[in-house]
Amino acid sequence: MTPTPATTPATATLTRIRLNRNSPDVRRDLARSTSLHKTVMLLAPESLGESPREKAGLLFRLEHATGHTPPTLLIQSQLPPDFSRLPKAYGTTETRDLTPTFRALTTGRTVRYRITANASTRRRVLDGAPLVDTRLRHKDIPLYGDDALAWWLRKAAHAGLAPTRTDLTPVDAFRHPATKKQHDSAPHVFRHVLTRFDGTATITDPDQLRHALLAGIGRGKPYGAGLLSLAPA
Repeated sequence: MTPTPATTPATATLTRIRLNRNSPDVRRDLARSTSLHKTVMLLAPESLGESPREKAGLLFRLEHATGHTPPTLLIQSQLPPDFSRLPKAYGTTETRDLTPTFRALTTGRTVRYRITANASTRRRVLDGAPLVDTRLRHKDIPLYGDDALAWWLRKAAHAGLAPTRTDLTPVDAFRHPATKKQHDSAPHVFRHVLTRFDGTATITDPDQLRHALLAGIGRGKPYGAGLLSLAPA
């Protein structure tokens, strides 16, 4: 059976920044996820108004140093990135157009994938009288091991992928409080426990997969989660 090609994709650019570990800005960003988020957002235009990350289609993933390879920042954007706004000597950059990748998405094709994601479930923690602050009603519960794998398999199916092999690697967790005054155990303090999923999969729905590539998967996208990367198997 001849694979069915996906429809014409939207434009996206993938930027690879090999970080300069001698830069104080890089050391700061590697130590603080909120600082890294702010630096990534420098690549987007300043005139986007509310929800600039979503409007720019910005997703990113930090890949830690291995051997002689420096830490690397992968950034996907649907708008042209502005490298002139990055801190001086932040790292070396290279970009490529992802349009050929989207065009190559065909039903039945086998691909290799990688995604660092916030595998979690949301549970109701308060009942009773209505609350003004709806963030108090739910809490995100991180998932580990087989539960995290089950989460990914569900997300992959919705994204048009059928994984045939998956390896899990825990990644550093971080907390992002709603305000500086909130203590760590407050229900609306988000604790993102990141897990990297690597493996192979078969494409089942190119259009759903294209959407997942552009929109990202799961929560925690402003903090380095959700960017799905594909390569030929």
